[in-house]
Amino acid sequence: MEKKKRKKMTGAQLLIEVLIEQGVTDVFGYPGGQVLHIYDALYGARKKIRHILTAHEQGASHAADGYARVTGKTGVVIATSGPGATNLVTGIATAMLDSVPMVAITGNVPTTLIGRDAFQEINITGVTMPITKHNYFVQDVNELADTVREAFMIAKSGRPGPVLIDVPKDVQCAVCYYEPAGPVGCFEEDRADEADIEFAAKLINESKRPYIYIGGGAAASGVARDAAELAKKIDAYIGCSFMGLSALPDGLDRFLGMQGMHGRYASSMANKEADLIIGIGVRFSDRATGAVGKFANRTKIVQLDTDLSEINKNVKVDVGLVGNLRDSFGRLFEKCAPASHPEWRALVSGFREEEKRISDKAEAAEKGRMTPKMIFDVINRYKSADDVITTDVGQHQMWCAQNIRFEKPRRFASSGGLGTMGYGLGAAIGAAAAGNERVILITGDGSFAMNSNELATAVTYGMPIVIVLFDNGVLGMVRQMQTLFFSRRYSNTVLERKTDFVKLAKAYGAEGERVTDIESFEAAFARAMKYKGPYLIDAAIDKDELVLPMMPPGGSVDELITEIKEDDKR
Repeated sequence: MEKKKRKKMTGAQLLIEVLIEQGVTDVFGYPGGQVLHIYDALYGARKKIRHILTAHEQGASHAADGYARVTGKTGVVIATSGPGATNLVTGIATAMLDSVPMVAITGNVPTTLIGRDAFQEINITGVTMPITKHNYFVQDVNELADTVREAFMIAKSGRPGPVLIDVPKDVQCAVCYYEPAGPVGCFEEDRADEADIEFAAKLINESKRPYIYIGGGAAASGVARDAAELAKKIDAYIGCSFMGLSALPDGLDRFLGMQGMHGRYASSMANKEADLIIGIGVRFSDRATGAVGKFANRTKIVQLDTDLSEINKNVKVDVGLVGNLRDSFGRLFEKCAPASHPEWRALVSGFREEEKRISDKAEAAEKGRMTPKMIFDVINRYKSADDVITTDVGQHQMWCAQNIRFEKPRRFASSGGLGTMGYGLGAAIGAAAAGNERVILITGDGSFAMNSNELATAVTYGMPIVIVLFDNGVLGMVRQMQTLFFSRRYSNTVLERKTDFVKLAKAYGAEGERVTDIESFEAAFARAMKYKGPYLIDAAIDKDELVLPMMPPGGSVDELITEIKEDDKR
């Protein structure tokens, strides 16, 4: 590179320059003493990079996560040392468990003070080592640029995930030369073995009841749409994990929806009765499989994944195709013969009819009160295909997974692996920052209370976020477990709080209202969807509403709970 292109600058300025060269246009964070030089450099680059100031570092990390999920880009979050850095931990772990590309940048005390218990010193690389793909402690400013570039490569290569870069204050202040470079690509991935491809195709061609199971990896790589073509070719049906939601449109005839603990009846039963499961970018987690010893024990399994560690980790598979998902899938598709399985179609049609019967029976029993399904019916009618759905964690999350109808990919952000209560509002802020799309946050009174402070952020930036708060006065999912499996011994799951969420929203500068019936909810939701900023709807629902179907923890689909008598709820 010609020397005339080299520029002399501080480490902090260099850091921001490298972010710009990597295509970063938005970052989330909270300033502090050990990142003042980074924030000063951000000020100088404010026309190129927008910084979203959140109310708390955890909110910033969830915002970077939500931003990454809806854009496919790498989210960036910045925090100071000590408590600023440790406040990122839950957000980093959330991104790690859901394979979300993120770069977290933290400041630290000068290298001369490391190990001396200086004010706000923390070994954040040690703290986050188990929950990052990789992390760095930068001691030489001359290594900073390449470190940042490598961090972006790692974050988005193969199975995506978070990377942390800890930059001591003296490294931020040190002067060096910056040599411009272009955006980095991804590390080259392995290719699946040709013999394994041949064997997988043989199993598929011999199958009479094929079932395609897609997850977050299929969604992130874009393979999900190709999987729909394979389903047509081999006469298969498709189910998804929680992380696979929104990868395929719900109107797709062969798509049965989410399977597993709180999955839809037809997808869970089709998975059970299949003679071959083709898993694409899924980890076969316990929430999806139930008791591993009872899962697919008479079924052959083909697993495609970019991460070798996922093959045979949770379930024993007949063949694992390890490598770039698009490459593996494309080669496999070519070797699959067209097929027709009328008996399989008839069986799955019966599952769908039973699913509708269960739904109709539950709806008939719930007349006279506002139910979650009624609420989601309204949301589905009013939302557009481009609207993003984010959720917190609990019953509302599973009702959403069962009932929301997606039409486009990357329209859903929710904590699947870690199950992070308090995730939703931060993620909604990140999603809104990504492109000013309207975001609908589905939350509960328990989850929302954890990080409601981010309402301040949403109001400050005028973000179009509609918050639908399922208010039942209890920690619903835990209470449901107590109802079904702990003889209704409600230990610390009845909140008995006096919080007025509408007044809270208005105190932050948002708009809001409380509703107790479905007619009022529809009117409120129509108003909220036209409002320019954050709008909270506090929707009162019965504390005894349950998420069904439900597979008992450690149970199997044979023990699927589809209905509960009214007397059993109390």
